Amino acid sequence: MTRRRTVLPTHHRYDYSMIDRRPVYDWPGGKRLAFYIGTNVEYFAFGTGTGSDPAFGAAGRQTQRNYAWRDYGHRVGIWRLFDLLDELKLPAAHNLSSLMCEFRPEIVARMRARGDEIIGHGRTQSERQGAMWEDDEARMVAEATATIAAAYGARPYGWMGPGMSHTPVTIDVLHEAGYRFVMDWCCDDQPFWMKARAGRMLCVPYPLEVNDSVALLFRQQTARDFADMIVDQFDEMIEQCMERPLVCTVALHPMTMGQPFRLGLLTSALKHIANHPQRERVWFTLPGQIAAHCAALPAGVVP
Repeated sequence: MTRRRTVLPTHHRYDYSMIDRRPVYDWPGGKRLAFYIGTNVEYFAFGTGTGSDPAFGAAGRQTQRNYAWRDYGHRVGIWRLFDLLDELKLPAAHNLSSLMCEFRPEIVARMRARGDEIIGHGRTQSERQGAMWEDDEARMVAEATATIAAAYGARPYGWMGPGMSHTPVTIDVLHEAGYRFVMDWCCDDQPFWMKARAGRMLCVPYPLEVNDSVALLFRQQTARDFADMIVDQFDEMIEQCMERPLVCTVALHPMTMGQPFRLGLLTSALKHIANHPQRERVWFTLPGQIAAHCAALPAGVVP
């Protein structure tokens, strides 16, 4: 009797690829390590929906306490992060809830004045894209895109789902809405192509590990732990990039790393990177620039 091979459900979006078997290429200027900072600037409903809690990580209930903690990021934390980025002359990409354009336009104006990149991040962090049916998802993407385009003067071409959440057809919906890359498939240190039903979509690396929300709220690590993670990640990758091009990135949320007692540690970690003795290997960039560079490479270079 022949037994049939059991096949588990899969996504069919990309093929398995070993990083040490891929073609080697350079970033612009012969650089080998692309580095960018990604902030998450999100709008939340009051008393309902989803959202984290400073004491419990994933909050079971939405209360005035966790709403106010998140609003600290808008009122105080993001302004401290802007000042730090200005001091170090570092660009940033911002995963932006489109409702920030309506309710916190001053923050969006500062992003525009800095020349930063906006990544589409849904309407609000209080809803999960992965729970939507396709027509609702397409409407949400269209609404968020149009709102950001009107407020920022340019539409986003990169997407990070609220809560890093996808449906089985998110890649297709985004591709058909004109998006060129996503950032929430955290499975590689290099960009790679994903299959859409009418083409393909690039995935640009984004950190699930070197992410202040995951480290501080869910793993309950300290700010010093997180700062050490940033330094250790960069120092290892600045050596590994001599073998192949890599992407190193840090994910920040203004209500966590914008707190005064954490800010000095973040400052030290980013100064370590900005003033590194091997910074000639580093391309300080944005995810859209990474995506554009990869899209221009010959076929077969990017997996």
